[in-house]
Amino acid sequence: MTVPELIRIVSRSSPMALAQVERVRTELTARHPGVRTEVVPVTTTGDRWMGDLSQVEGKGAFTKEVDAALLAGEADLAVHCVKDVPADRPLPAGTVFAAFLARDDIRDALVHPGGLGLDALPAGTRIGTSSVRRTAQLAASHPHLECVPIRGNANRRMEKLHAGEADALLLAVSGLERIGRRDVISQVLPVETMCPPIGAGVLALQCREGDAAVIDAVGPLGDPAAHRETTAERMLLHVLQGHCNSPIAGYARSERNGDLSLRAKVFTPDGKTVLNAHEWAGPLDPATLGTSVAVALLRQGARELIDGIAH
Repeated sequence: MTVPELIRIVSRSSPMALAQVERVRTELTARHPGVRTEVVPVTTTGDRWMGDLSQVEGKGAFTKEVDAALLAGEADLAVHCVKDVPADRPLPAGTVFAAFLARDDIRDALVHPGGLGLDALPAGTRIGTSSVRRTAQLAASHPHLECVPIRGNANRRMEKLHAGEADALLLAVSGLERIGRRDVISQVLPVETMCPPIGAGVLALQCREGDAAVIDAVGPLGDPAAHRETTAERMLLHVLQGHCNSPIAGYARSERNGDLSLRAKVFTPDGKTVLNAHEWAGPLDPATLGTSVAVALLRQGARELIDGIAH
């Protein structure tokens, strides 16, 4: 196997994205000590736009410029949070996922300056989040709390919290860990309280389809369990045709004996309707499991629910 001397990694320039690139660089040089890496920074539409994401292509706003750099040959490898990569449409033609790294924590965290947990927050507490998934679940479980829109990277959101724009935040545990800020977490929310987004905690490595040398170099960084879980989750989202304003949550779990399960939920934005499905793969492959769980949700009315939400 011929490993390229230099692999150029395209990345958003936020602290979180650069921390993710560092993880990839570390794992890559541990496996291929001779390889050099270079970061090609880009600022995406999603980074520049602080309004509602549905007005700028939804989640694709965080990936379009990264995809363009790959396809133009300006970079060889992209690092994505899977949860930010749209699944209602295929990857851009000419690109593939070469690996899914071992999964980090999939849970959400409450950040409260006074260290309170979710159940201890008084009525009217303003929770900063722009996630329709979090908003719908909070409306269902804690209707006395108020969600206020807040955007920006985790550090920027914490600045807004301390400036008084919200009383508490909901952020991903994995994101806070990546930027070394686990210390701000007041409570890690169990998945039963806050079901995670599709692809939570997984980093994907994307390459050009024909770039065999890079694919061969980074492929071994992939984790088989993360690959199976992510395949099931993304197929679920693809079949549901969820968009960035769809309150869809779910996670697959690969047991040590190889068993795979997938739990998923679809909500109305006000949290008053919750559709649930949970299946074990048995002999099913991950993609078929994702399809099967999606069909179970569609039978319950998920299509009408998703299509009824403006995007």
